[in-house]
Amino acid sequence: MVRGKIELKRIENTTSRQVTFSKRRNGLLKKAYELSVLCDAEVALIIFSQKGRLFEFSSSNMEKTIERYREHVKEEWKANSKGEQQTQDMKRHEAETLSKKIELLENSQRKLLGHNLDTCPMEEICEIENQLEKSLKNIRTRKARLFSEEIEKLQAKEKLLLEENARLTEKGALKSKPSLADLNLSQIPSSSRSTLTCLEVITDLFIGQTPM
Repeated sequence: MVRGKIELKRIENTTSRQVTFSKRRNGLLKKAYELSVLCDAEVALIIFSQKGRLFEFSSSNMEKTIERYREHVKEEWKANSKGEQQTQDMKRHEAETLSKKIELLENSQRKLLGHNLDTCPMEEICEIENQLEKSLKNIRTRKARLFSEEIEKLQAKEKLLLEENARLTEKGALKSKPSLADLNLSQIPSSSRSTLTCLEVITDLFIGQTPM
């Protein structure tokens, strides 16, 4: 039979709570002893009951174990504090470095715009001038390329429009050409009607004697 899970919560009945505490306490002390013997571990266990009664177990000396625990916690706290201090120092150093870089970039941008040049030596001014000439050259090259691409697009569009115009013109010319069906025979002289009638000849192929 499968045993269901028991919900862990405070036992309301006082007698049951005391019985459970006694059983679980003895089991915990037994497990602590077995752990110290089987694994040769230094184990210290301290239990206070609800009424404040002390129960303890130590595989060696309780005070020495507690002192050892305090030293370990203290060293761990120092290590954590040192790590946090190093992390803060690194963040502070990165922030200072980024601030200096931003300041240099802003100063360089102001000089490229022609500001704050009074304190610049001749070499720096010549360098700024070369940078501006290179930038202007790149801008003009890019501008010429854009113009060339725009001209090619307009030429291609012009070609398409000319072809469309020629196609429409040819289509309109074919529609405007008169046919025999569109002619009004009443408006044509009698001498010309026979000629037009003779143009519409229906030929039939016969095998044998030609009918009258």
